[in-house]
Amino acid sequence: MRVLLTGASGFVGRRLGARLAAAGHVVGGLAHDLAGLPEGVEPLPADVRDRAALARAAERFAPDTVVHLAALSHVGESWRRIDEYYDVNVLGTEHALAAACGCRFLLASSAEVYGLVPAGEQPIREARPLAPRSPYALTKAVAERLALSAGASIARLFNLAGPGQAPSFALPSFAAQLAAIEAGDAEAVLKVGNLSAERDFLHVEDGAAGLARLAEAAAPGEVYNVASGRAVSIAGALERLIAISGLTVRVEEDPERLRPVDVPRLCGDASRLRALGWRPERDLDVALADVWAAARAARAATARG
Repeated sequence: MRVLLTGASGFVGRRLGARLAAAGHVVGGLAHDLAGLPEGVEPLPADVRDRAALARAAERFAPDTVVHLAALSHVGESWRRIDEYYDVNVLGTEHALAAACGCRFLLASSAEVYGLVPAGEQPIREARPLAPRSPYALTKAVAERLALSAGASIARLFNLAGPGQAPSFALPSFAAQLAAIEAGDAEAVLKVGNLSAERDFLHVEDGAAGLARLAEAAAPGEVYNVASGRAVSIAGALERLIAISGLTVRVEEDPERLRPVDVPRLCGDASRLRALGWRPERDLDVALADVWAAARAARAATARG
């Protein structure tokens, strides 16, 4: 299989590209920054906002499958950068679909498209009507509509966690602050946003494995949740991360870290994906330990200059 992967140097993309290449597929990695591409992935420099450049890259690589990961994905930032989120997430998807020229297409979407779902109606199944509550979620819902109208498959990712995620996200932000405290570079106070929200965390490696399976076996026009099936509060995840660090800290709410709207709970039913043979292999504690190790390594590297 010849797979064109957009967002190939990102948090998920570099892991998915490595998996697909290791499985024997020919992978072309499209990204505006190619520095993070894994070995075995052919670099294809292009920005998904550039329709012509994307079309040229696809024509040169001649894929039979496109996995579209490229996106802006921070819910909080989407309120401040609505135009950028539309350009990348909606127009970028439109450009990728056009470049695909009708070949198999898998769009990476988000559980945020479900919006507010009563706890008694969770874990959420894919047939749930969409009710996006943030600019980010809205752009992904629109991207899904574009993709499904073209016969594509959809992967709705719940919260992925692991090393290498941008520090603007909750878990790596907590870990980076803890690493600074451990190094003696900050007082023992952890600044946080809303800790009451409950999320279905999945190790990024398991998320990449799910996407790899869908790239091979997803049915056209179908939607698949990529989730663990268990929800944990952000407060609970933070407590476990602090315990892993071995530090004693004070936790303080920072108004600047609060979002205008925060969905209280998201927990997914991944039965459809499991029916294709996928199973998560790592629990949240493994993800948190990996996030903590990465934060300590980054702090040590900074100290070395």
